[in-house]
Amino acid sequence: NSKDSIDSFWNQLETDKKTISVLVNNAGITRDNIILRMSDEEWSDIMNVHLYGTFQLSKRALKMMLKNKWGRIINISSASASIGNRGQSNYSAAKAGVEAFTKSLAKEVGKRDITINSVAPGFISTDMTESNKGVNADYLVKEIPLGRFGKPEEVASLISFMCSDGASYITGQTIHINGGLYM
Repeated sequence: NSKDSIDSFWNQLETDKKTISVLVNNAGITRDNIILRMSDEEWSDIMNVHLYGTFQLSKRALKMMLKNKWGRIINISSASASIGNRGQSNYSAAKAGVEAFTKSLAKEVGKRDITINSVAPGFISTDMTESNKGVNADYLVKEIPLGRFGKPEEVASLISFMCSDGASYITGQTIHINGGLYM
């Protein structure tokens, strides 16, 4: 259960007397299915991981960040939030919710030098996309103007920049990194 996992993580932080100044909400799962076949569990699993987990971790980290009057939260969204995907109404809706959450939270805490942003990757070569792409890989690559899937290192570089002082005047934004799949 996500709440138990979050509680365990937070208890360990407190035990170790650690503080958080940067949080990247990157937990992600898929439970793809067309809406007419989608179970309540497939819907709620996605909402629980992507939205509830982001809410819970952000709320707890913000207490530390507000005390320190500085922080960075990066929420991982997806190009699916903007373009949708057949069989991913749950995932697309959750990621769109992450983007709306990002904007609202940025307005709440901006005056304390805390930035909240989303990074929305397209197709990136990860274990999750490798297991899902199957025979559609050639079609998907043709839809990407740069003609390839992205690399995890490219997303990591963007996240690193968004956590730096160089991005201190960027908040409430969704930064797309998708090779031009969504423009």
